This record gives sequence, C-alpha cells and structure tokens, in this order.
Amino acid sequence: MKISVQPAFARNLLSIVALFTIILISAEKSQAQGCVAVRHMSTCGNPNAANTNTNLMAGQWQVSASYRYFRSFRHFRGNHEEKERLKIGNEVINTTNALDLGVTYALTNRLSFSAVVPLSYTDRSSWYEHVDRVNGPRYHSQAYGLGDIRLQASYWLIDAEKYTNGNIAIGAGVKLPTGNFNTQDEFHIKRNDQVVLERRPVDQSLQLGDGGVAGLLEIQAYHKLFNNATAYISGFYMINARDTTKTRTYRETLNTTLANESYLSVPDQFSARAGINYAVFPSKGIYVSLGGRFEGVPVRDLIGKSNGFRRPGHIFSVEPGITYAHGKNIVTLGVPVALIRNRTKSVTDRQMNRHGDAAFADYLVFLNYAHRF
Repeated sequence: MKISVQPAFARNLLSIVALFTIILISAEKSQAQGCVAVRHMSTCGNPNAANTNTNLMAGQWQVSASYRYFRSFRHFRGNHEEKERLKIGNEVINTTNALDLGVTYALTNRLSFSAVVPLSYTDRSSWYEHVDRVNGPRYHSQAYGLGDIRLQASYWLIDAEKYTNGNIAIGAGVKLPTGNFNTQDEFHIKRNDQVVLERRPVDQSLQLGDGGVAGLLEIQAYHKLFNNATAYISGFYMINARDTTKTRTYRETLNTTLANESYLSVPDQFSARAGINYAVFPSKGIYVSLGGRFEGVPVRDLIGKSNGFRRPGHIFSVEPGITYAHGKNIVTLGVPVALIRNRTKSVTDRQMNRHGDAAFADYLVFLNYAHRF
C-alpha cells in the first residue's frame, strides 16, 4: 500500500515556518558579522540532511568541525556604505577565524542530542580605540579561546520510514556563558602627554562570550522537488534575557553623550537560510546548492531589556555551496556573498537621536566536515 503524507507535510511545514517568521518579526522587525557581534552558530542538529537526504539513525554518532572565516572592513550606517572610510584609511578591520566542534547522538531515528564547543581567534585593528583617533599607526587587539558552549535536542516530525522525500526538525536548547565576556588586551592610551599601555576589554565583536544564559530555538526542513533536486530551509533564534554585563566599553571617554553605552548589552541573535540542493553526481556523492542567507542581531530582544552598547544589524547574502559525501564522511563548502548590509539604530541610538555605524564583510567562507559512526 502506498503511503502519502505530502499534504500533512506541507501543512506542518507552513505552520512551523509561519511561527518562526513571527518570532523574527517580533524581534524589532529583525534588523552580520564584523562589528555586528554575530557569533558563529552552526546548527546543533544534522546540517547535512538536506544535502544527502540521510538522517542519523538510532544509536549513531556524528562528530563535526565547522570553520568560518571573514574579514570585515566596509562601514555601513543604515544601508549606506561610508566609502570615504576606505579612502581615508580609518576603517576598522576585523579578521575572524572560528571553529565549532560538535558531537551528536541519535537516541532514536527521530530524536537526537547535540553539544557544540566553539573556539575563535579574532584580530582587530583601528585608530579610534587607541591614542591617535585621527591618523597614525594602526594598533591591534586580539581575542582567542573558548566561546559559549551550546546543548540542544532535535526531533524530526515525520517518520522517515513512511515518507522519504522530506522531513521537518524542530530543536530547542541552551547556550551556556562559558566564554570569557570580559576578554581584555593592551591598548595605547594617552595620559598626561604620555602614551601608556593599559589593559581594557576588547570590542564586543571580539568578546568570546556574551555573558548570558540563552534559550535556543531551531527549525530545519527539506523536501524533494524533482529528480536530484531538494529544497531546504532552516532557522535559528537565540533568546538572551540578560540586559547588560559589567564589561566596560569606555565609550564615554570618546564622548560624554555615550555614557549610556558604558557597558555591553547581551543581545539576541538570529539566522535563516533557504535554497535548493542538486545532486550533480549522486553516485559519487557530489551535490551543489544555491540559496539565500539572512542573519543578524535585533534592535530589541524578545525577552528583557535591551540597554547598554550593541550594534544591531543584519546581512542578506546569496549562498552557493558544494557538498561531497563519501561513506561516513561529509564535507561542505559554502561562500555566502553579501548583497544587503544594514546597521540599524540601537535603543541608545534612538534615545540620543543618532545612528551608529558598523563594519561588514564582503563574503564569508564556511567549511564543515562531519563523520558518523
């Protein structure tokens, strides 16, 4: 007997996508990387299901390493690029290398548990944070080490034995404040006509953690469109209830009107992806994909206050990728290229009737390796 659950699948998919869209919209109209502190958040579930149409089975393990690289240097205020910054040479440059080490265990064919340990190294060069805020030599600050560990459970809503053309997974978890949210480095400060080195907290975009215990919500789904082609969507939202930390920004030393940004905010974060995977050589395990990627930091959090200093903003990218699956190994390479970058007004920007800026990258490089056993 042929079993068909396509109508039910479509209804479930639309309902969950609608719910997730409402969450994003409610987060201050969803207003990213670079100075916008979007941390590396690879999925806690099985990120390769849409590519290979194979989920983890009961008793299986999967270990993964997900690497991200970007270099941000283009400054935006709203969606307007301040190209003069590059001409003058006073742009802020962030170079980030991030690595997520993950492990997933499938308790059943549909329920799995994951843990992700993030590591990162970021170098930042600027003028304004050091002694000469107009011109002169560039000074650097760095941060490297352990970030905020994430624990999550994920559940596939469709029985894969009854329906093999698609599935929907929902996930929930917690992000723990294991990363140092008061990472410091040496800054060149002018005091009494003398240039001295002083240890201060690095910029928010370099901080290894955000200081909050956060809730994680996730959805991912895929469905076969036609021979060798599969559509995919995924969404992620991190809910941080904490308002601010006691990590100093020293922004009030730049301008007394920035006193309400003396401490770092603890922001929410979101991302969404959608596109199509195509099996070019399915027998050889070679797949290509093309989709869109939307990620950022909202102006206001879903829960709690949104005071302190944050750079809210979002970026929309077109995301080509290629996947190679061989035996128990899967390698995926993606290079999202930015089309829209927008540094939105923060709560304190609105209070002070101004508009802060942020630096964004032109593209990202994602490389993911997974092995199951």
